[in-house]
Amino acid sequence: MAKPPRPGANRGKKKGPLKGTGGHSRKALEGRGPTPKAEDRGWHVAGKRKAAQERFAAAGGTGKPGQRPQGGGQRGGRGKQDDDTETVTGRNSVLEALRTKIPATAFYIAQRVEMDDRVKEMLSIATHRGIPVLEVTRPELDRMAGFDGVHQGVALKVPPYEYAHPQDLLEQVIDRGETPLFVALDGVTDPRNLGAIIRSTAAFGGQGIIIPQRRSAGVNSAAWKTSAGAAARIPVALAANLTATLKEYKKQGVFVLGLDGGGDVSLPALELADRPVLIVVGSEGKGLSRLVTETCDQIVSIPISAATESLNAGIAASVALYQVSTLRSAPPA
Repeated sequence: MAKPPRPGANRGKKKGPLKGTGGHSRKALEGRGPTPKAEDRGWHVAGKRKAAQERFAAAGGTGKPGQRPQGGGQRGGRGKQDDDTETVTGRNSVLEALRTKIPATAFYIAQRVEMDDRVKEMLSIATHRGIPVLEVTRPELDRMAGFDGVHQGVALKVPPYEYAHPQDLLEQVIDRGETPLFVALDGVTDPRNLGAIIRSTAAFGGQGIIIPQRRSAGVNSAAWKTSAGAAARIPVALAANLTATLKEYKKQGVFVLGLDGGGDVSLPALELADRPVLIVVGSEGKGLSRLVTETCDQIVSIPISAATESLNAGIAASVALYQVSTLRSAPPA
């Protein structure tokens, strides 16, 4: 018995191609040609991006579509920063940075900020130098300043810090006819301590800071803030190897003094203050490293009460710098 035909099966008896069907097979064999590039397909992500770029260029835009203009004019935005700029906050720090003509990219000021002489001078300098002045909300400034930052209603975008070379630092001071007074940091990883030491160095006549390339705080926004603007005036040099740099300084007549609680010389009895001096400050917990200790000409201690185990690195540097400054300014006996 013959099977019943399947539903939809062609039971026609005519042999050979039917009218109008011959072209289908030829086109199927020919294919659709080369696949268009992704950017030439309007529905593809790359195609949409290309179209957006063309519209953006036709409108006279610069940069990339969707990219915040340099300085970031939108308020309340949380776009990811794709550069290495630092945000300097606080009125003293921002004013000092503007005064020293650091190539800032934007000056931010809070809405309804209290206008004092410092803010007026900031606005004047920024306007004169053509730096974009952007009014933002205080929550936006809070975000820019960070978790524990205090912005006082102003912020400044600055490029990454340019470190000096230790040898250039020494030669510049000697060329000016000054007696070198430097501070080197050994294992100080808190940028606020670095900022405080920069500020003290400026206050007591020092000419520069030396930090190692590894395991050390760098000049970031926290250091800028703590330095109260001194980071714009006191150069910081980066040493590839701190011990080797100290040895090189010694060869050129600089006395290297290490600060340590168990030092063999008490700071008030220091007799090298009138010579070229480099003061090395260690971390609060571990102090000076072994190699640095062995390289120092003298290990100097700061007399403190037995009730206190040690001094903060920033405070220890300040005390030592003050003592050297006092001894240098004292009239000869």
